[in-house]
Amino acid sequence: MRETANQFCSLGWDVTVVTILQKSWEREFGLDHTLSDAVNPRVKIVELPLVRKDLETDIRKFSEKRALQPATWAKQERERHLRFFPELVFGGWRAGLERGVLDVHRAQPADLLLVTCAPYVNLAAALRLWNEHQVPYAVDYRDGWSIDVIGGGEAFTRESEAGVWEDKVLREATSIWVVNDPIAEFYRERYPHLADRVEVARNGFDPDSVPEFAVRPPRDEGLVFGYLGSLNVSPAFLGTVLEAWREARRRDPLVARSRFEIRGHIGAGALREANAHTELIQEAGSDGVTFGGPVPKAEVAETYGRWDALVLMLVGGRFVTSGKVYEYMATGLPVVSAHEVDHDASTVLAGRPLWTGARGLDVDSLATAFIEAAGMATEATIDERAAARAHARQFTRAALLAPSVRRLAEAVQPGSVAADGVEA
Repeated sequence: MRETANQFCSLGWDVTVVTILQKSWEREFGLDHTLSDAVNPRVKIVELPLVRKDLETDIRKFSEKRALQPATWAKQERERHLRFFPELVFGGWRAGLERGVLDVHRAQPADLLLVTCAPYVNLAAALRLWNEHQVPYAVDYRDGWSIDVIGGGEAFTRESEAGVWEDKVLREATSIWVVNDPIAEFYRERYPHLADRVEVARNGFDPDSVPEFAVRPPRDEGLVFGYLGSLNVSPAFLGTVLEAWREARRRDPLVARSRFEIRGHIGAGALREANAHTELIQEAGSDGVTFGGPVPKAEVAETYGRWDALVLMLVGGRFVTSGKVYEYMATGLPVVSAHEVDHDASTVLAGRPLWTGARGLDVDSLATAFIEAAGMATEATIDERAAARAHARQFTRAALLAPSVRRLAEAVQPGSVAADGVEA
C-alpha cells in the first residue's frame, strides 16, 4: 500500500489515505512506524474513529453483559455487525467508512478510489461513493473474498448475501487486483463478463529489506535458522515443523548444534503471544528454538543478515503466495519450504538456487530439508548466493506494481501517463 501511494504521487496525483485510528491498529496487531519516513510527504492521511470493541482488554470498560455473559455478548456483537454488512467483526464499520469517504470527497473531489481488502466492508464505501458521485474505483483484492484461499474453492455462493454484495461491487469496478494467477483464474471463471478487468498485481520485496552477502559460517559452530512473518499456521502445523526440527537434530550433528529463531506476530488482541503457538515454542526451547517477537520493518535486513538459512512456513496451497516468499528469495540464503507441494510459493521459488524444494508437511521429509539447508549454508559459494538473489530481482515491489498503477491511472485519466510511466 505504501508503494502504491508513492507511485501515484510520482505520477502527479494527490493521494489521501483513509484509515482507522492509530490506537485501533495498536489494539489489534501493534504499530511499526520505522518505514513511515519513506511515505511521500504529499500523502495526506485521514483517520476514522473506528475501533473493534471485541479487542478491548480493559475490563473496567466492559458492559455488565460482557462481564457476566462473555459468550452471549460476543455472539450478539457478531450478529450486530452482520446486520450492516456480511462480515463478522467489521460489518458495523460500514456507516463510518461511508461517511469518512464521502467527507474526503466533499473536501477535495476525487478522481479515483482504490479500495484495499480486507476488511471487505471497505467495499461498501467504494460503492456508496460511486452511487452518489460516480467516482471510479478499483478493488485491490489481494487474496479475494469469495475464494477460500486456504481450503481451495468457493468461500460463499453467488446467491448468498456476501455473494450479492461482491457481484454488485465488482460489476462497477474499473480494475480488480489479485496477487497471483490461480486467484485471477478463479475470478475470471466466476465472473466471465469481468475477466478483462481482473489483473495480477503481485506482492514483492523492498531492496532495503535485503541483507549483504552472509559469510559462510565455520562448520564447528552451529547455524541459525530463522522464520520471519506473522505466524498464521495452526498449532498442529507448527508442531509438525518443530518435530521435524527435532528429528533433524537427532540425525545431523551440525543441525544439533544449531538454533531456530522465530520472529514476528503471533495472534492478535488479547491473544497476542498468549496462545498454543507460544506454548509449543517454549516447550521446544531445549531444542534450540526461541521466539523473539516482531521485527521493526527497518530492521528486517539486519535480522536476515544474522541468519544462515530460512524456514518458510505457509498455510494453504495453489491460491496462496505470501509476501514473505519474495523477501526470502532475495536474501540469497538457503530456504526450507514448510508448506504443501502444490503451493503458489513453489511456483515463485521454482528454479531458485539454494532452495530445498517443496516436500509437503511430512516430518521425515522436512527433517531432510533442514539437513540439506544446513549443508547449503556451509557450502554455498558467492556465485550461488548471487544467482539466488538474481532470481529474485524480477520481484521487486516497485517493478511489480508499476504496470498496474500506470494502467489504472491511464484508465481513469486517458493520456495522463506517458509510455515510460512519467506524467504526460
